[in-house]
Amino acid sequence: MVTFVTSTHHDITTPGSPRVEEVSDGVFAYIQPDGTWWINNTGFLVGDKGVVSVDTCSTERRTRAYLAAVGEVTRRPVRTLVNTHHHGDHTFGNYLLPGATIIGHEATRSSILQWGMPFDEPVWTKVEWGDVELAPPFVTYKDGVTVWVDDLRCEVTHVGTAAHTTNDSIVWVPERRVLFSGDLLFNGGTPFLMQGSLAGAIEVLETVVKPLGAETIVPGHGPVTGPQVIDDILSYLYFLRRTASDARAAGLSPLDAARQTDLGEFADLRDAERLAGNLHRAYAELDGAEPGAQIDVMAAIGDMITLNGGRPLTCHA
Repeated sequence: MVTFVTSTHHDITTPGSPRVEEVSDGVFAYIQPDGTWWINNTGFLVGDKGVVSVDTCSTERRTRAYLAAVGEVTRRPVRTLVNTHHHGDHTFGNYLLPGATIIGHEATRSSILQWGMPFDEPVWTKVEWGDVELAPPFVTYKDGVTVWVDDLRCEVTHVGTAAHTTNDSIVWVPERRVLFSGDLLFNGGTPFLMQGSLAGAIEVLETVVKPLGAETIVPGHGPVTGPQVIDDILSYLYFLRRTASDARAAGLSPLDAARQTDLGEFADLRDAERLAGNLHRAYAELDGAEPGAQIDVMAAIGDMITLNGGRPLTCHA
């Protein structure tokens, strides 16, 4: 594995400088520390005729730094962009690739348009987004699509149910055993299910992601890792399910449950306040809601802010 840091004039020094890692021949991860709110990972695959990008970044500055890093690896153009889901940390930079074919799930397109332009306060601390323009996928699929990088097969697959969101897809490179998981997997960060499903996330990791047998995983946030991260996330999800069931039976609100929960082995995961949003989702499913059903998102966000000491959620994007 080759690791190198982008040139200093592209560095983003808060909270850490992005880096490019060659995880397989011609297959690269672009890692943005520290992987907290709105600071995601992307990736790219280099072929003889062009580049396939997996996601973009949340701000103009970060996406331009990502594209500059791609340019330091190859002078070939980015011809294809795959979005793993609709969240803006993975899609707000799409517009900076006007020559690329943007591919995503049907619900990724509609959800980007529904979410609209970026915002921060009072939910997140102030962010310099840049001159963002919405650029949703214009080639969409229901189940999946195969993208070729020369003769290298890349399987883009919708995971079949709500999990992190209602429109998660993975990018699997079977010949190299490399998986771009999107935000189904966080390495060192708290999983986030508020717009997805607890039951669905467990199902997807157990029946879709784990059976692939990936050897190298580029998570949506955090360092490149191996398959152990799947069990790490599943451990949190099963803990969340037990916590929600016990707290609901005790008559606790999601916020009170979050306040009283001992995170134990999960206490060091970044963005711990997500527990409150996750409990809102888990409670809805205990009450019979289908995976991905609408919940009171603003109430869940309000509880996360309360759990964060009443302050906007910290964002360094």
